[in-house]
Amino acid sequence: MTVVENCVLGDLYSLLKIVPADGVALPEILPGQFVQVEVSDSKSTYLRRPISVNFVDYDKNQLWLLIRKAGDGTRHLAAQPVGSTVNVILPLGKGFTVPQSGGAVEKVLLVGGGVGVAPLLYLGRKLSDAGIEPEFLLGARSASDLLMLSSFKAIGKVYISTEDGSEGEKGLVTTNSVFDRSFDLIYCCGPMPMMKAVASIAKAKSTDCEVSLENRMTCGLGACLCCVEKNSEGHNVCVCTDGPVFKSSELPW
Repeated sequence: MTVVENCVLGDLYSLLKIVPADGVALPEILPGQFVQVEVSDSKSTYLRRPISVNFVDYDKNQLWLLIRKAGDGTRHLAAQPVGSTVNVILPLGKGFTVPQSGGAVEKVLLVGGGVGVAPLLYLGRKLSDAGIEPEFLLGARSASDLLMLSSFKAIGKVYISTEDGSEGEKGLVTTNSVFDRSFDLIYCCGPMPMMKAVASIAKAKSTDCEVSLENRMTCGLGACLCCVEKNSEGHNVCVCTDGPVFKSSELPW
């Protein structure tokens, strides 16, 4: 795939917009799925990097990848110039549930922290297209760490928590007053402690909750078993193939 745009978002993040190099139409991609990107010209990176699907613009045949510079591999990917080519396996994994309009699910809350906000943008768009108005709760350490706010606000109402109180409510996302309200379904992606806390809140309210795990993945195909997690029945599941999205009730949280 060819990089057509590289948007630098602060010191730690880049938004890569890529298109199929041969012009073929992108396949159907579900919100919550991910891709495996080869870091082909890095001398220190031998394995593909799993990246959440941030957005799919079918009108422009573009796939968006929000990349956090966490190591040599992701730093290299984040620096890809326009016109460069990257090798991508897609789409991978099981995505979020998108209810249909007119059903039992009417009010939904999408909760994201840090780079965990990445898959929620596309999910929000798909929910909106299905006739369900999404509401977002985004958390970060400070206002400068909030990502793609204008894009989220273009889709639905946005609530914010920052640890230093520089924007929105001060504190962790799990203490935001939006949880005083009731929702039919909560989606969550971010650091594990945050997701467990959100799942606990949902359980206390008897609200269905779906979470997207961010375990280390090597192959993305269920072969290497690097991302294995225990489910609520004590069985091993591969996050890359059985997930990365799970109902929180399927996990021993």
